[in-house]
Amino acid sequence: MGKRKESGFDLLASMPWPVCLLLGMMGFIGIQYGIERLWWSSSNPFLSGFAKTASIGVYTPIAWLALCACCLAAFASFLGRRKRRHLLESQTGMASLGSMDWRSFERLVGEAFRRQGYVVKETGQGGADGGIDLELSKGGQITLVQCKQWRSQRVGVQTVREMYGILMDRSAAAVKIVALGRFTPDAAAFAHGKRIELVDGHALLATVKSIQARKEPEGPLDRALFFIGGVLICLLIAAALPKLQPARPTNVPSASLRPSPAPLQSATATQGAPLVRAASAPVQAATPPSQKVYKAEPTMSSEELRDWEKRNREAMKILEKTTPELESAPAH
Repeated sequence: MGKRKESGFDLLASMPWPVCLLLGMMGFIGIQYGIERLWWSSSNPFLSGFAKTASIGVYTPIAWLALCACCLAAFASFLGRRKRRHLLESQTGMASLGSMDWRSFERLVGEAFRRQGYVVKETGQGGADGGIDLELSKGGQITLVQCKQWRSQRVGVQTVREMYGILMDRSAAAVKIVALGRFTPDAAAFAHGKRIELVDGHALLATVKSIQARKEPEGPLDRALFFIGGVLICLLIAAALPKLQPARPTNVPSASLRPSPAPLQSATATQGAPLVRAASAPVQAATPPSQKVYKAEPTMSSEELRDWEKRNREAMKILEKTTPELESAPAH
């Protein structure tokens, strides 16, 4: 069985458009700010360099590119949703069903189940030659769907056997085979009593007609105003985020690595005197010098004073004899 190749853009476009916008915002914030905040303090030089490169805005174009790509995927999802809705509402009979190609037929079947309350996932495993085209989720159970857009050929028992094998292998709740034409009697007999539902073209048309008769109004996700508003909100938030972010200081050495400032010269110092830098070794706090305490001696008596003057004169005579320079010293 053939398998269609899906790109990442196709995978995004298959999601609801609000999910695409949410993923775009997450990718933008992650690239623009997450890399820097996650690895800024990393001890790995490669990761820290990567973060510093992000801090100067090198990856900003990549962040905007990711956001714009998700916005385009959201637009494709929005258009696809409207096309599927129009595809179902425009069916008028078996002739209109038969005029579609196999891909449009698959989209129509998926939209019909979506309107019945199923969560539809296009698996991309099908194709023009068969395979699982849709996965339906409802009430926690998975139902596998294969679409057969054969105009002139009836679906045989071999196709039903293959789908039954896939049902058992995947442990799914049930299998639905939706065909534009009819099923052979052998195919119907094999499916009887098993978790296999055969839906031919007439049963599919009846389901489409019943959905059309309900005339369900467009939901918020189908309205262009909601889509445009969602895209504008995402772009405005992305443009306003840089203004809300605090500026990160440039590479400034930490306080422990900064050299201690040189001591300021005293205002009374001479201008030509050399400056002396403080020693790099830790300086201990200088203890203040101890002050001498002078005690006043008791007052001498007149007799003691005369005796002191006499001794003083004798000492001066001895000093004059031993030191001739004092004799010639001018008197003040």
